[in-house]
Amino acid sequence: MWSVKNSYKNRFESSFYSPQSLSLFLSPKGKAKGFFDSTSPENSQNLRIRMGNCVPKPNKSLSEIAPSDFITDTTVRLYGSASSTLISFLRIALQYKSVAVKFVPSENYGLGNSNPILQYGTDTVTGSPETLFRYIEGKFPKPKLFDEFEEDGIEFDGNQGGIAVVVKIQHKCMLYYIENLVKWVEDLNVRGGGNGGRAVVDVSMGSPVMEVRKFGRSYSQLLELMLEHAQMEERILFPVFEKADRGLSKAANEEHARDFPIMNGIKETIKSIGVLDPGNPVYQEQLISLSSKLKTLQEHCEEHFEEEESQLLPLLEATEISGEQQDQMVEQCLEVMEGTHSHLFHFLISGLLPREAILYLSLITKCTTASNAERVNSMLRTLMTRIDSTVCPSSNRKPSQHLLAKYRGTPTTPSIEDGQMEKSDSYKQHDDVYRV
Repeated sequence: MWSVKNSYKNRFESSFYSPQSLSLFLSPKGKAKGFFDSTSPENSQNLRIRMGNCVPKPNKSLSEIAPSDFITDTTVRLYGSASSTLISFLRIALQYKSVAVKFVPSENYGLGNSNPILQYGTDTVTGSPETLFRYIEGKFPKPKLFDEFEEDGIEFDGNQGGIAVVVKIQHKCMLYYIENLVKWVEDLNVRGGGNGGRAVVDVSMGSPVMEVRKFGRSYSQLLELMLEHAQMEERILFPVFEKADRGLSKAANEEHARDFPIMNGIKETIKSIGVLDPGNPVYQEQLISLSSKLKTLQEHCEEHFEEEESQLLPLLEATEISGEQQDQMVEQCLEVMEGTHSHLFHFLISGLLPREAILYLSLITKCTTASNAERVNSMLRTLMTRIDSTVCPSSNRKPSQHLLAKYRGTPTTPSIEDGQMEKSDSYKQHDDVYRV
């Protein structure tokens, strides 16, 4: 079992994590679990549910909580401090659940304690972070945010620390975007070669010139993320391995150097396509070249990431760095990957499945010291606003405005029932519709 080690005394006080909730529980098989794996009587007693006029009632287990289908008022009311990290986290979790939230800023939460208060129908819930998230997960089960990762989730080997998890999650995000850019350029190829050499316009993307410009903007975001990720590994992760065994990260460094020219070449090819007439034969040739380069990059990244995850990251425990040092590495990651965790933060989170996103947010929050507390709070608040602008939690929910949404292999307009999105049979597909 991997859990956060040692002292949390220096962790910022605005963090909502208690020493108990800071643990990221792992099953014996090494799969990540969330906040809800502890079922001790103490945690059960923390679940305070009051009905009607706040008259105390006996504690209830989650199985006794009425499912949301039986509650006519589908709006969750949340009371707490607007500057609270926990409040931001709760609102993001509810956004993933497609639940309408009415936030009421309040420094005096009531009920005799300073914990946030969540009201839904006749239920009023307060208590520890585990209590609140446990209630949300039980009341709104789709999509799961804190249960075990399933077959398409992130698997862990041994007692890997937070930095290893961060690296793996970023790998999944980058592979997701590369895959969808490959699909996008293939679609451009098909439409660009039809109709007697004239491009077939996708009206949702605008004119061919507009679409290529949008494609270039999406790739530029991915490129910045990939470059910062490589820099983070070279400055934070690889030195740890080199100190333990000189030359251990040599192959990974060489692969970074190998792929930089390919990544820059893709950028230049996109620029070339952007100034060509879609009816020009060279336009089609450049699209084919772009497709080939992207597929090469995809193959290299899949191979490189697999090698890092199977050969390098499992050795992190053997370096004998402490849990506190690994937490510090996560915080250093935020500083080195400054762009990724500022203007690209929504882009990063949008490339993750809900449980991956929640785990990532949990890690960066718990590993942040007082000096970066306000920055992380700001990141969460900005992310919450961005999600709110692209996701409408109602029966009139708009499809995601993300440019790559149509290349996810899932409908861009998932069906809605009782405020919950309907999942398809395929795991990969049914979780993909929950990306924000």
